[in-house]
Amino acid sequence: MIIQPYNLYIERTDATRNMARFYAMSIEPNLFGEACLMRRWGRIGTRGQTMSHHFQTEQEAVDLFFELLRQKKRRGYSSVAHQAPAGR
Repeated sequence: MIIQPYNLYIERTDATRNMARFYAMSIEPNLFGEACLMRRWGRIGTRGQTMSHHFQTEQEAVDLFFELLRQKKRRGYSSVAHQAPAGR
């Protein structure tokens, strides 16, 4: 059971390099009660790619969530005023 919702949507844009990327993550329960970290990334305006990680405990998923967030922040991703999921 997921105690607290974890959702993230960040973007990285650089017009000089024609870069417009998004990165989205969320922690959700799967059918077996495990914590599942869902990741989506790609060019803004596209569906992008997806990856899911399954964990026995929510804490393991949260640890990876924050590690990936730190990596993305170091690479220049930042929050946006509106959350517009790409490809929906």
